[in-house]
Amino acid sequence: MRVLLDTNITLDYLLEREPFLQNAETLFEKIDSEKVVGYVTVTTLTDIFYIARRQTQSIELARQAVLTTLTVMIVRSVNRTILESAFASGLADFEDAVQISCAVSQNLDAIVTRDTQGFSNSPILTLSVHQLLEQLETVGET
Repeated sequence: MRVLLDTNITLDYLLEREPFLQNAETLFEKIDSEKVVGYVTVTTLTDIFYIARRQTQSIELARQAVLTTLTVMIVRSVNRTILESAFASGLADFEDAVQISCAVSQNLDAIVTRDTQGFSNSPILTLSVHQLLEQLETVGET
């Protein structure tokens, strides 16, 4: 399954944020074992750096978080077409709209997020990490 990870899911893993860490670790294990192909947008990387630096007070840890993401995930660009599509969507949360537009442009299977309400108008399936893991278990991909 090819999925776009919302920024918070990636940060849950990288910053070991409870109570979300266990599911995030399991998801990243699935990505590492190639049972899931994980995507992020390029804008997620700048968000990761900013938030990791702010929360850890360490530029080095923020750089490591970005490097880990680059190593594990497929990074997709955000171009003018994606931004225009996101803007035209009318969604109140522009960041979510950009993620949705990027996922649509890549024909991904789902967006994985903790904010399923924010993605409720997504034309692409939106799943929590727990829902994705359950779905993988149901089809025998564990």
